Amino acid sequence: MPPGWIDVTAHRTFSESLSSTPLFFEPVPPPARVHGSRLEERVGAVVDLMRKTPRLDAIDVPELVDENHEGKPHYRSGDVREFARVLAERADRPAVVNKVVAYLPPSDGLERWAEETAAQGLRYAVLVGGASRYIPYPGPSVVDANRLLRPIFQKAGGAIGNIAIPQRTGEPHRMLSKTRVGARFFTTQILFDADLVVQMIRRYDLLCRQAAIPPASVLLSFAPVADEDDVEFIRWLGADIPETAERAILEGDDAEAVRRSEERALEVWATVTRAAREEEITVPLGVNVEQVSARHLEPAGELLRQFAERLSDAPTGPTHARGVGSVRSREETSAVRGP
Repeated sequence: MPPGWIDVTAHRTFSESLSSTPLFFEPVPPPARVHGSRLEERVGAVVDLMRKTPRLDAIDVPELVDENHEGKPHYRSGDVREFARVLAERADRPAVVNKVVAYLPPSDGLERWAEETAAQGLRYAVLVGGASRYIPYPGPSVVDANRLLRPIFQKAGGAIGNIAIPQRTGEPHRMLSKTRVGARFFTTQILFDADLVVQMIRRYDLLCRQAAIPPASVLLSFAPVADEDDVEFIRWLGADIPETAERAILEGDDAEAVRRSEERALEVWATVTRAAREEEITVPLGVNVEQVSARHLEPAGELLRQFAERLSDAPTGPTHARGVGSVRSREETSAVRGP
């Protein structure tokens, strides 16, 4: 651990971290057909990165799903629970598994998945919706899934979270509805601009005050970007990249694009947290660093370390004056993340 860094995660629980600027890492899980030495190599690389990163609270494992025009899924990552369990065990950090609930009927699929997940020692989950509001999926809405699965994960000593999409109309009201039925935290889509995020958390904070309920934690998601292919892929995943941000990252020396994207991420974080302090927003904020492709593990690790250093300088308790302790697909990054 670098001199002067304090690993605050060594003595706090997952629940405690949610009110104290949590830091998650979201790796790309191995493809469903990867086995043997190649699988071990992928696992070993992520574990090594996590062990070298102070102040890491959890590993956030997405479910990689492609969806056809009928809304039927193709699971590119297979079942990610074993990958998550091994990472958690070897790196001694909690694992959060993402699950697209839209494809599993509640009575014979979703509840069984939750019970099996908790029995494997995986006590934290992000419940994700389908990619389209126009498809009649067999599974429940995210709100109904929260209501159904919260007791299962709470009984195991865990918690559930959901996804927040800053550019989606009415998102603060959706977040409030999900908070009412058990969401303890949200992770956003990959961010490149602060304005919509500030608007979202400002409105969500107000709605929670009016409802007299504590807001869930919101983890802002960031990822390194190296070239035009990354930009197109991230847009395909559903994230919003303003043209000004794209130019700022890609114009100039190609070899410096990753560094510029890291600077952009740190700038967005600084802008959002400054606005939260100045406006006395009570929503607890944190960071989720994503690895958008297998070739980006090293750049993602570097961004993770930069945020670890930045957050190590932040207070470790509730930071807001009036605070209460506080998958990809086109819709919502690499787990299908929908309404």
